[in-house]
Amino acid sequence: MFDRVKRFFAAETKRSATGPLIALHQAGRPQWTPRNYAALAQEGFASNAIGYRSVRLIAEAAGSLPWLLYDGDREIAAHPLLGLLKKPNPGQPGREFGEQLYGFLLVAGNAYVEKVEIDGAVRELHALRPDRMKAVASANGWAEAYDYSVNGQSVRLPRENVLQLRLFNPLNDHYGMSPLEAAQRAIDTHNAASGWNKAMLDNSARPSGALVYAAGDGHLTMEQFERLKTELEESYQGASNAGRPMVLEGGLDWKEMGYSPKDMEYSAAKDGAAREIALAFGVPPMLLGIPGDNTFANFMEANRSFWRQTVLPMASRVGEAMTGFLCAGSLRLTHDLDQVEALSADREALWARVGKADFLTGDEKRAAVGYGARGEN
Repeated sequence: MFDRVKRFFAAETKRSATGPLIALHQAGRPQWTPRNYAALAQEGFASNAIGYRSVRLIAEAAGSLPWLLYDGDREIAAHPLLGLLKKPNPGQPGREFGEQLYGFLLVAGNAYVEKVEIDGAVRELHALRPDRMKAVASANGWAEAYDYSVNGQSVRLPRENVLQLRLFNPLNDHYGMSPLEAAQRAIDTHNAASGWNKAMLDNSARPSGALVYAAGDGHLTMEQFERLKTELEESYQGASNAGRPMVLEGGLDWKEMGYSPKDMEYSAAKDGAAREIALAFGVPPMLLGIPGDNTFANFMEANRSFWRQTVLPMASRVGEAMTGFLCAGSLRLTHDLDQVEALSADREALWARVGKADFLTGDEKRAAVGYGARGEN
């Protein structure tokens, strides 16, 4: 009898059918992100102008969007939650908090928000560094907590106090994939091209070559060899000696070796890598000053495409996540797109089309452009 009751309740347990497979794979243990966050941040952001500017463009644009709060279809002008988003914590204004959050999401593929509650009300929000976080998988395979570690010390944060934002990653169940990881080869190419250019300048902007001694038996004495080597290093290498003519003694001849910048298509390779990095982030090359491949008629068109295809989808993702994390009942967080100057032309065109629709009532026209009803026809 007892066994039949156990089987009955076991059959009625509600949980994901695929969760146990993940649990078996992760074995219920914490898992560190497989990427080297420090390397991505250093090589793709701190050492690469294209990656740095792409992250800044998206983070600053998305972080500048004002928040709106709705209760169903009714906009709420004043609410403690709006005040919290304007000043998430004592050390940060809302815009800086947003830029940091989006920056972490772009560089690491993951971003984490911790909420601090007092007497059941959320008082502070903190953006946590993703390289210090690791998910603690439960028996069903999903994260049940997060460990935050700094300088060898760790604190466990309950799942309900942490919001994890992550970009799609087909290879990991718990962590997202950064655009920097997808563009890593292009970043390495771009950085290598910059390093090659610096090395060329350090070596008088010339490719490597060889001095050939053809006089006599073709051999230099050790004293002659050391004197020639010292003279080359002191008088002909370095940016300050660029273009200085070389004076060769009898029997010496310069033989150029290696490829010239033209042979290696140096500029084309670097610009191609830059465009690939911009593509991974969804930033039009025109906005980054990358020559060639500008498919937009003008800067305004490129900027509008940037907002529509990159900034707004990411901001919408964060808005939905913050709604589930902070709101209760029918409250809903979104952004005020009327404040986006880059979308003013689209907005004016929409208003003109709706205004000419005589078959719509006044309230229907307001609803069509995203405003609440006023109770008028």
